Order: sequence, then C-alpha cells, then structure tokens
Amino acid sequence: MNLKQQAAEFALQYVKSGMFLGLGTGSTTAYFIQALGDRLAAGTLQDIQAVPTSIGTVAKAKAAGIPLTTLTDLYKQRKPPLLDLAVDGADEVDPDLNVIKGLGRALLREKIVEIQTEQFIVIVDESKIVPRLGTRGPLPVEITPFEAEAHVQWLSSLGCRAELWLEEDGSLVVTDNGNYLALLTFDGGIPNAHALALVLAERPGVVEHGLFLDMVSKVIVAGATGIRAIAADQISR
Repeated sequence: MNLKQQAAEFALQYVKSGMFLGLGTGSTTAYFIQALGDRLAAGTLQDIQAVPTSIGTVAKAKAAGIPLTTLTDLYKQRKPPLLDLAVDGADEVDPDLNVIKGLGRALLREKIVEIQTEQFIVIVDESKIVPRLGTRGPLPVEITPFEAEAHVQWLSSLGCRAELWLEEDGSLVVTDNGNYLALLTFDGGIPNAHALALVLAERPGVVEHGLFLDMVSKVIVAGATGIRAIAADQISR
C-alpha cells in the first residue's frame, strides 16, 4: 500500500453511516473513493450520500457504487453546513494547515463544495508538507477564456511568473467549467498567502484561485515512519 493509499484508508475512520460527504478530485482522493465504495458494498458503512467535485470524481464514485447528490438538493433537506465531512488531497500544506489545491484541475468546484462542510479533511503523503505555500510548485488560478492572455499579464505583475497551463500537445488546459488555468510560480514561495488571496478575489476575470486558507479541519499525513493526523485546533493560526 503506497503512502497516498495509506492516508486515504486512514481517513475512513472519520466517516460514519448516514453522513453527507464531499468527495474531492485527484489521485489521492481516488483511493479514498474506492475504499469508501468497498465499505458500502460490504455493509460496514450505510446510508452515505456524496457530492462530487469534478466530472472525473462523478465517474469514479459511480463505479465504486457511492450514491451521489448535489448541494442544491441538500439545501432542500437541511441547513448549512450541508455536508458533514469533505475529504480531498492537496498539492501543498503549510504549518498552519493552509493548502494549495488545483493541480487536479478542479479547484473551483472543490472550493464550492468544501466551503459547505462541517469538517474538511485533507489527505497527503509527506512530500506535500512545505514550510511556505508555493515552495514546491505553482499556484493554479482559474481564469476566463475571454482576454486570457491579458489576465496572465496582470498575474505576472504580482511578483511571480505566470503562464497558461498547456496540455502535452500544446493545447490549453480547460476545466470542467470551460475556463482556463494559469500557473503562478513564486521564487521562494508566496510571501503572504492571505494578501494574495484578497487581491485575486477582487480581480475581474479571475474566477477562483487554489489557495484554500483557514478551511482545513485536519490533515492526515502518510510518511515513511507512519501516519499522523494534525488537527487545526492543535495549532495557533
């Protein structure tokens, strides 16, 4: 069992029968989805409904036999928070449990779903732990196709190198929402993630960014020496 799978399996202990779940997107979450489906099939978990965060996650959840619902339908049944638990991976995790997400190309839908949960658990292997966000890789930013190059030029003024994300064949990466993704690379990491998030949120043409700040309840980290769970209430933000 690889580290990603170990983290995913560990997270299942927080899932209880009758829960409404948010299902993230990416390679680590795929292990969680399959394991959840196995427990539903075995009857050890029952009466689970889940909201998926991408077209790919919809397909994986259906293949695993996980009943799906939507936030719209849940608003008709219960008061916020609509979800009991959301589980997803991350591209980077800093000491305050702030994370970068989006290299799975689903950051907008992930944030829409994961802002609606009572508890948000991130599952990662130890390589994703960083001293500062932006030190391991780029920050994805979802932008509108209209004047996309102009958005990239503006993003480049934020103290980073910005470029449109391209497929291997040179075509533009397109999200499930029909938007493009820009990748922002910061030498030495992002100096102030909260300040950057505010600037990005106010810019027309920027649909959403991959900074998930002050959202995570718990991070499960699988490493060579074992698995540890870090809760937000254990750290001082």
